[in-house]
Amino acid sequence: MNPNNTLYIVVPCYKEQEVLPETSKRLRAKLIELREAGKISDKSRVMFVNDGSSDNTWPMIAELHEKEPEFFSGVNLSRNRGHQNALLAGLMTAVNYADMIVSMDADLQDDVNAVDGMVDAYHEGFEVVYGVRSKRDTDTFFKRFTAEGFYKVMKALGVDIVFNHADYRLMSRRAVEGLAEFSEVNLFLRGIVPQIGYKWTTVTYERAERFAGESKYPLKKMLAFAADGITSFSVKPIRLVFSAGVIVFLVSLVMLLYALISKLMGSTTAGWTSLMGSIWLIGGIQLLSLGIVGEYIGKIYNETKRRPRFIIERVLNK
Repeated sequence: MNPNNTLYIVVPCYKEQEVLPETSKRLRAKLIELREAGKISDKSRVMFVNDGSSDNTWPMIAELHEKEPEFFSGVNLSRNRGHQNALLAGLMTAVNYADMIVSMDADLQDDVNAVDGMVDAYHEGFEVVYGVRSKRDTDTFFKRFTAEGFYKVMKALGVDIVFNHADYRLMSRRAVEGLAEFSEVNLFLRGIVPQIGYKWTTVTYERAERFAGESKYPLKKMLAFAADGITSFSVKPIRLVFSAGVIVFLVSLVMLLYALISKLMGSTTAGWTSLMGSIWLIGGIQLLSLGIVGEYIGKIYNETKRRPRFIIERVLNK
C-alpha cells in the first residue's frame, strides 16, 4: 500500500444530530473496508464540518473525535456560513493532511459505496471524480422537473457543469489547491470545480431517501441557489435584457408610427384596454430587467467587500 494515499471524507453538517450517529457508523465501516483492501492509508479520516449548528451536532462531533481519533476529525465554524462555505472550509482544512478528498452530505442520500469507485478512479490517474445520479426515482415530479431543467438551463447559458451532479465528488490534493486559487465570495462549487481542469471522470450511483432529519434546502433556498449558479457563471441573462430592450424599442417605434398615421387619418378611438395592457407590459419588462441587472450589481458589491468566506473556530485532528 502506498502510504501517501490518505483519504479524507469531508462532510458539512448543519443541525444533523439525528443522522450523525448512523452517518459516522457507515463512514467508519467504509474507511475500515478501504484500509483493509490497501486502497487508502491508516491516516485517512472522516472530517465533519459543523456549520454553526444550534443543536448538539458539534458536541457529537467532538465526542466522536475523542473516542476514535483514528477515524474522526472535526472543524467548527464560528457561525453559520451556508453549505458551500462550510464545504470549502472542510476542503481547505483537509488538503493539509490528505492526498485525496471526498465531499458528501451528512444525510446519507449519497451512496457511501460510490467512494470505492472514486478511489479506484483516483488510483487510475483521475484527479477529479464526480458522483452522478443514475436516476431520480426518489424525487417528486416537481423536484425532478425543476432539477433537470436547472441543469439544462445552465448548459444552454454556456456554463460548464456536470449533469445530475451535486457536491458528491473526489478531488486530488492538486485539484483542491487549484480550487483555492478561485477567490470569489459567491460560491457555486459544482460550477467552479469543472473550471479547474485536470483529468476527470464520473461514477454513477442511486440516490436514496434522507435517512433522518429534515432537508436543509427548501424550495426558497433551492431557487436562491439556482439564481446564484446562473448569475455567477453566465452573463447571458443580462444580454437577454439588452436584447429585450432593443425589441421593445423597435416595437415602440412601430407603434408610434402607427399612432401618427392613425391621427393624421382621423381614425383614432379611445383604447383603454390596449393602453393599460401596454403600460403593464412595458412596466413589467422594465422591473424584470432592473431586477436582473440588480442581481449582478449585488454580486459585484459582495465581491468588492472581500469578506472572509468562513472563519474556523476550532479544528480537531490527531
